[in-house]
Amino acid sequence: MAMVRKQEQKERFESEQVTTVLANLEEDLSQALTQIDKVIFVAGSGGKKVIEIDQNGAIRLIDAAKKAGISKFVMLDSMGTDDPSQGGDLEDYLKAKQIADKHLRASGLDYVIVRPGALTNEAGKGRIELGSKLDKSGSITRTDVAKTLVEVLDDDVMQNQTFEILEGKIPIEEAVRLN
Repeated sequence: MAMVRKQEQKERFESEQVTTVLANLEEDLSQALTQIDKVIFVAGSGGKKVIEIDQNGAIRLIDAAKKAGISKFVMLDSMGTDDPSQGGDLEDYLKAKQIADKHLRASGLDYVIVRPGALTNEAGKGRIELGSKLDKSGSITRTDVAKTLVEVLDDDVMQNQTFEILEGKIPIEEAVRLN
């Protein structure tokens, strides 16, 4: 199921046979979490509403997920969140993500926080480098990030961990099970 904000998004997903629910991260989210047991949070403000969406929207969804009994919460994050002061133009965004991450860790929910490097629109390669802290910069395709987010939904994969990913040599299915 996909949570979307606009009717035209709902229609697009449903035309591809994806069940959707209309909801807004700035409002009550309880109705968005019925009939599901896991969440992948990938929403972002695009720099326009950093506090409202990237921070408070994430926190609002985390709280609603806990109340709804969600079994696992996967958060898309960003490399650099540990030290927002080094983020340049992204400092406010990274601070907002850092606050949301702390809230998730303290929530009591089982979670995974995925921090990719720079995103590209190339075709996915299906192979990543994964580590709690990679200490280097790099890029990764959006497709490979999406596949990683789905892979870590499994109950036997990476509970309560934060890790960084870049394009690499290990198949995604293996990489998320090695750590």
